[in-house]
Amino acid sequence: MLTNEAYKPINCDDYDNLELACQKHWTLALELKNGDQLKAKAVDMISRKNVEYLAVDLSGETRELRLDHIASFSHPELGTVIVSEDE
Repeated sequence: MLTNEAYKPINCDDYDNLELACQKHWTLALELKNGDQLKAKAVDMISRKNVEYLAVDLSGETRELRLDHIASFSHPELGTVIVSEDE
């Protein structure tokens, strides 16, 4: 996906669930809109130039995922969350 496309904020409830995952350092199963799937530990929420990111620890490497590029995420405490745009 292009990183220069306009950022579309995600639903507040989905954002709150990702924030909770960061606070508890949960390992999430993530599916990105480009089809990539990964399991990574939620570390932090970052906002840079009006774009929000989920920082994850992926096998010891920090990676930042644009929130609007995440299709879904799951954890046993949350179930599966299909990410939707804020309305």
